Amino acid sequence: MELFKYKYDDLFNPVLNSLKQLGGSGTNSEIEEKLIEVLNLTTDEIEDVHRGNTTKLSYRCGWAKNYLKRFGMIENSARAVWSLTKNGKEINFVDKEEVKRTVKQPQSISDNSSDTIIENETLGWEEELLNTVKSIEPPAFERLSKRLLRELGFDKVEVTGKSGDGGIDGIGIIKIGGVISFQVVFQCKKYQGTVSSSAIRDFRGAMIGRADKGIFITTGIFSRDAKSEAKRDGAPPIDLVDGIELVNKLKELNLGVSVEVIEKININKDWFSAI
Repeated sequence: MELFKYKYDDLFNPVLNSLKQLGGSGTNSEIEEKLIEVLNLTTDEIEDVHRGNTTKLSYRCGWAKNYLKRFGMIENSARAVWSLTKNGKEINFVDKEEVKRTVKQPQSISDNSSDTIIENETLGWEEELLNTVKSIEPPAFERLSKRLLRELGFDKVEVTGKSGDGGIDGIGIIKIGGVISFQVVFQCKKYQGTVSSSAIRDFRGAMIGRADKGIFITTGIFSRDAKSEAKRDGAPPIDLVDGIELVNKLKELNLGVSVEVIEKININKDWFSAI
């Protein structure tokens, strides 16, 4: 049973509205949080999962942003910050059919079938890489997490691998500005579904008195309650890395991933005729 009823094209205007309310720019998570507010979504709608790798909200919001970008309403930076373009700032509403026509959505697709086609498309390399990571054994996933943290600048990273260690899989030190050091513990778990708030509370209970900060790395996704628990006021902070963020970090750091850049040559015939 589908709980999240909005199709990707239903989100065109809510995404624009969300960016306007955010002051013209926002990260993926900020846009999603604002969408939850704008659409008044329930917890069940927010956590309705798409293929076990991401929520339907995130997946369809991603498609909506892609279409709006190609339509010239928004743009994104290398750091995944989305912002309104000049055209996006000047309008308050787009016609979703015009958007789809302009970005060359295949013709003869009805409203009922368009979202089905989007749902049948894959996330491409992200989904393939995440499935690959999910296929490795837990000890290998711990080693991968260790390597990732080292590449991100952590020092003295160790995988504890001890049973009864309260959910702590490893520990490391991160130095800020070459001066201030923080001891960080991490938990890395292969999840097929959603990580609950209770898992975050258990992890925090294990880390108190042992580290300044915690990182929870998973191949799954985090519930909204888990995200709230991770940043709860007065409690030791825990950073969350879900499956999609994990594979994007692997790509960014070229860990098990290589990127081929295809050269495209454009010939300016007018330049030759005017020489």
